[in-house]
Amino acid sequence: MPNKNTFEVPSSIVRTGQLLQLFSTKLAAKFVNKLFVTPPQFKIPEREEMMRKSAKNILVDIQSIQKEVNIYEYGFSKTKILLVHGWAGRGTQLYEIADKLLENGMMVISVDLPAHGLSAGKTTNLLECITTLEHLNEKYGPFEAAIGHSFGGITLLASLAKHSFLKKLVVIGIEGSNNKILDLFVKKLNLKPKVAKLMKKQIKSKFNVDLESLAALESAKKIIIPTLVVHDTQDNDVDVSSAYKIRQNLTNGRLLITNGLGHRKILRDHDTIFRIIDFLKK
Repeated sequence: MPNKNTFEVPSSIVRTGQLLQLFSTKLAAKFVNKLFVTPPQFKIPEREEMMRKSAKNILVDIQSIQKEVNIYEYGFSKTKILLVHGWAGRGTQLYEIADKLLENGMMVISVDLPAHGLSAGKTTNLLECITTLEHLNEKYGPFEAAIGHSFGGITLLASLAKHSFLKKLVVIGIEGSNNKILDLFVKKLNLKPKVAKLMKKQIKSKFNVDLESLAALESAKKIIIPTLVVHDTQDNDVDVSSAYKIRQNLTNGRLLITNGLGHRKILRDHDTIFRIIDFLKK
């Protein structure tokens, strides 16, 4: 599930959660679960406008989740690379990587995940996003490789654990444990740990799936394709130790550890992008 550790939660929401907790832990858990699947919307930075205007924007109807998602077709090549952004991000967020892929003769298919960017909906979840990637593979594949940032990387790993449809994978700044993401979100709301415990039960009851079974650490055990795990030592959203743990669970994993780039600046670092492309081309 998404990483919520970065976003500042409005004080009114914190107070509502705490008030509900006084009366009913169950109500508080339901309230927080709704927040957990509602990505915040942010204004698109000017630096992403060039990709948005240059790419071919296509609305794709995914009937199984009853939502339309916006796809960016960027460039043209037989070698297709799928880009998947993080929670509260956009398909254009990886524009710097996309531009360099084009320069190296590759085509980019990037997606605004459900309830993100130009895609429909106010809420989404990991299962919906997995279904989205499966649909994109059927419609636009075969893909040579995919690059996923944060929640996008978690989604790619979970998708590939079900069905391998890539030759190579790159994941950037991803958390290994979904339970940890949820626990940190509850802590950020200043609520008791028992709220998180009940949330997990509610998720399992609603979707008939254990949240942790779709975590990156679990998914990595089933991935056999060459996978590059990229992480920065000063990532304040996800501790760098997560990258080492995920690498240990991969059959054919490699590590790229950077320093001083944090969780998002890493997406625009030219040296990191060069090394990612080098991995894809070898």
